[in-house]
Amino acid sequence: MATIFETRLIGNIGKDATVKTMEKGVIAVNFPVAHNKNWKDKRTGEQRTKTTWVNCTIWKRDGANMRILDFLKKGTLVEITGTPFAKGYLQEDNSVKTEIRLNVSRTNILRPSGGSLRKDDEFFDFDENEFESETSDTSRALEELEQDLF
Repeated sequence: MATIFETRLIGNIGKDATVKTMEKGVIAVNFPVAHNKNWKDKRTGEQRTKTTWVNCTIWKRDGANMRILDFLKKGTLVEITGTPFAKGYLQEDNSVKTEIRLNVSRTNILRPSGGSLRKDDEFFDFDENEFESETSDTSRALEELEQDLF
């Protein structure tokens, strides 16, 4: 029986996407997305916010359409779907840090940075398949290159 392990995240991009070219023609488009959880503290009545950062990667092959880079800008509200995983590493001070990562399979731009759409903006006219990650084509290469991600 097949299983599915997928996460959907809606949040704002924290900084412009960067591109890293790997071996064997694999390209990683990396960008962080912030998810804010808001609640009211029952004791103090104060509004609270907790921000969780998720480091996202869209995998492409060399020569693939990279138009998505025009839209993965700081402040853009995105809906992304993908496979989550945690990554841990040792920092220089010997403390262990973990991060949440998401291998993105689908990207939907909900609101561009700057907050409003002009009549000539094409954000909602894209073919959804145009921005789907090529995860299935690159899965073997990704396993070999996972330690080189950042």
